[in-house]
Amino acid sequence: MIFFRFLLIIFLCGIYFSSNEELKNYYINQTNEQFNSINDYKVDMIIRLEIPAFRMPKKKYKVFYKQPDKIKVKAKGFGILPKTGLFTSPNDNFDNLKNLKISSFKDKSNIHDIIIVGDLIVDSLKLEMPNEYSRLTFNPTVEVKIDTSNWVIKNVTTKLDTLKLFQINNYYKFYDDYYMPEQSIVKYYIKDKKLFNWLNKDASNIIGQDASLMSNDSIVEGTITVNYKNYIINKGIDDKIFD
Repeated sequence: MIFFRFLLIIFLCGIYFSSNEELKNYYINQTNEQFNSINDYKVDMIIRLEIPAFRMPKKKYKVFYKQPDKIKVKAKGFGILPKTGLFTSPNDNFDNLKNLKISSFKDKSNIHDIIIVGDLIVDSLKLEMPNEYSRLTFNPTVEVKIDTSNWVIKNVTTKLDTLKLFQINNYYKFYDDYYMPEQSIVKYYIKDKKLFNWLNKDASNIIGQDASLMSNDSIVEGTITVNYKNYIINKGIDDKIFD
């Protein structure tokens, strides 16, 4: 009798883990399909940067995007353009994670929100570790919040243990029947200067190499706010734009 109960428990656990895996893949695939429904767009992006010891006035960009990965940015003069999570597909982002699972997170105010948690694959980062020990002990986790009513990513939070390293919040509205970001707020919570420099490489494509962003080892909170305006969506963009 005990043996049969044991088999029943194993069977039920197998069903649970199988259904959980299928549900997780469903969430990711639906979010990716929504992302891929946008074949191309043009948008004005206004960037405001707030990082200690670094000053930059608000900057305006004209951004062109075309599937699968064509991006063109037009801007005058000096500026910073955050790239993390803005132009990459959900599939590409989740490919950088392992041990994915659905969190027990519940939000009574946003009942359609779910969170998928995974361990960041450190080798996927362009990050030079000082030694092998540092590489092996650097194990950030990533939480991705998905709105399952519109199939968009609302929030991505990267943590090291309980310490936040990086967070991006996306706020959406409808533009010509397409649910697109109206604003993205990128936050850094960084103590280690080398780690900050890596994140800054990922978050910017135009920055002075001699800029001193940190002067001590205290935790620094930096914020980059991106506002999106004047979308033109799925109207076609000539490939010559990206030359």
